[in-house]
Amino acid sequence: MTTSSFRAVFWDFGGVILSSPFDAFLQYEAKKGLPEGFLRKVNATNPDTNAWALLERNEVSPRDFDALFLAESTALGHPVPGADVLKLLAGDIRPAMVQALDTVKAAGYAMACLTNNVVGGDGTTPERREAVAAVMARFDAVIESSKVGCRKPETRFYEIACETLQVSPHECVFLDDLGVNLKPAAAMGMHTIKVINPDDALIALSAALQLSL
Repeated sequence: MTTSSFRAVFWDFGGVILSSPFDAFLQYEAKKGLPEGFLRKVNATNPDTNAWALLERNEVSPRDFDALFLAESTALGHPVPGADVLKLLAGDIRPAMVQALDTVKAAGYAMACLTNNVVGGDGTTPERREAVAAVMARFDAVIESSKVGCRKPETRFYEIACETLQVSPHECVFLDDLGVNLKPAAAMGMHTIKVINPDDALIALSAALQLSL
């Protein structure tokens, strides 16, 4: 049984359960001679209506994204095909986070994965897809931007997660690696944890849940 005042834990996927794709972005930028942080700059320009936002809401196809991102990056000074960016999204599964998932679930907390994702963006191996599916099977619900038609940091995305697990925001802990995604969740009443160092994040989660992780 849970011992804290919380009933549910919401987990981001890329950057929390998986290592951050931003590491792959930096490697790509170095290899291609791009300014450091350029890909994130493209994604942060017109963040509600740009190619990235449209793709995560499943409003455009990966092929459309390829051309749209190329146009947006070109306008910012450095042409980058969107297809190149999609190849950088697969991070490594963090075993300590998966172990934490199991501990939190065993303690009786409801769990949901809140992920901004894309349709057809996984060009990885069958073995990796099987490993990711095994992680996803641990959640009571997976809220995917490409399926619900909205995305973090839109408030509606968090409302859907709460409605799905039948909890109130103040009963939830939410882990994400992006402050922009945590801010609206905190405003709704969620206890938020920014994942920069996974070990530090698990210490914070352990304290919030009064649970040894």
